[in-house]
Amino acid sequence: MCYNYGMEEKIIAIKNWLGTGSINVFGLPMSGKDTVGVRLAEMLGAKFLSSGMIIRTMEAEQKSHMTDSGQLLPTDIFYEWVLPYFGRKDLENSPLVLSSVGRWSGEEGEVMRAAENGGHPIKAVILLNVSEAEVLKRWETVKEAGKRDLSHTTSIRADDKDEATFQTRIREFNEKTVPVLRTYQQMGILVPVRGEMSREQVFESVVDELYKFASR
Repeated sequence: MCYNYGMEEKIIAIKNWLGTGSINVFGLPMSGKDTVGVRLAEMLGAKFLSSGMIIRTMEAEQKSHMTDSGQLLPTDIFYEWVLPYFGRKDLENSPLVLSSVGRWSGEEGEVMRAAENGGHPIKAVILLNVSEAEVLKRWETVKEAGKRDLSHTTSIRADDKDEATFQTRIREFNEKTVPVLRTYQQMGILVPVRGEMSREQVFESVVDELYKFASR
């Protein structure tokens, strides 16, 4: 995809500032974390690392269903399954874009230590600000699309299978992840971005806000 010179200049500046560091992206379920994260990683020449994807893969391998109810993975298992990725050889010398790695209050310290020890210090945390009403609307749209077309590219995950489960995920975010974000805010590395725009506008805002943050 072609970008104007201003966008390219900002991407280059962010890459130079980031080095082999990490950017962690947070937001409510259906806020677009993975969409933004994958595209940002592509633009920065970074590796994308989603704790949700890792956890779902591990659950499938072990025939476990701990997160199917919408609740977060217990911290001790999160440490065992996810944190070792920071030390992987295939991620060495690459910057990382993370999707909600460390969602439970208290996990942020261990995540930052593991990232630092792996050579990927967390330099910024993006928060995609999307209202609960909007994410519920998005969930309903995806669910209806899935009913109409079984080959629809956006499928409902096991932990999004019904509204009660989806509401549990929202509640878990508010109760357990919001305190994590407050910690990052106190550290001065939280970068809030409006998330209720088109995908293109959200991505441009992410780049703009990161560029401003990196230029401080």
